Amino acid sequence: MSIVAGCDVGSLTSKAVIMKNGKIIGSSIIKSKPRPKDSADAALEEALKSAGVSKNDIKYCIGTGYGREKIGFVNEVVSEIKCHGKGARWMMPSAETVIDIGGQDCKTMKIDKDGNAGRFFANDKCASGTGRFLEVMAKVLGVSIDELGKLSAKAKDPITLASTCTVWAQADVIKYINSGIPIEDIGAGINTAMAGRVAILVNAVKPEGDIFMTGGVAKNIGVLETLEKLIGKRIKRARKADPQIAGALGAALLSMEKLNGNGRNKQ
Repeated sequence: MSIVAGCDVGSLTSKAVIMKNGKIIGSSIIKSKPRPKDSADAALEEALKSAGVSKNDIKYCIGTGYGREKIGFVNEVVSEIKCHGKGARWMMPSAETVIDIGGQDCKTMKIDKDGNAGRFFANDKCASGTGRFLEVMAKVLGVSIDELGKLSAKAKDPITLASTCTVWAQADVIKYINSGIPIEDIGAGINTAMAGRVAILVNAVKPEGDIFMTGGVAKNIGVLETLEKLIGKRIKRARKADPQIAGALGAALLSMEKLNGNGRNKQ
């Protein structure tokens, strides 16, 4: 069977996935560059290297993400909603509700058995419910995004952020730091504020069946566990692949459908 690829150019990170015979043979996650075209080229190059194949081996490639229109090497571009639905269903075959937290937006959707999205909601482009919010806060605290997620487990008296606006919350965090509040309590408050914003979107879509989260924030245990408490439901963990590559994976799966002759119209 032919080799296919998918590339997801996001605002914070860019991802690429190489597939053969329905299996991932290479993937990459890189920090996005100023120009989406450069991000796509670098992500693909790294994924090709990990797969041990060349660009000429790829028979079809689909692009997605906010920078998808600037990718030079793809055969076509497809919406993030469609790609994340496909990728989520492959990673978690029982998933019916998907939460995708990207660098600049958050989406919740219902998907069918083929990973096609039906009902979905997206945030208002405010950074507070996105990966950008966590990136800004982690920088203020002087920790990595991974470390930020783990702080919740160590907190004894988590702070409450008065505002979920990134600018005001940033000012509050600096104030707490200067007041000598333990970093664990501040980090837990940040994760809780993030989870609170996402919970509003999750409840709006009226989640059913197994819930699965895609995007880099799915690896933040503090946000994940707090969100589970807020919505009163368990969120399934990714086992088959990194949840951050779900969009690129979905694009690669759609590429495979195109080659096999059962591709559907893009949305």
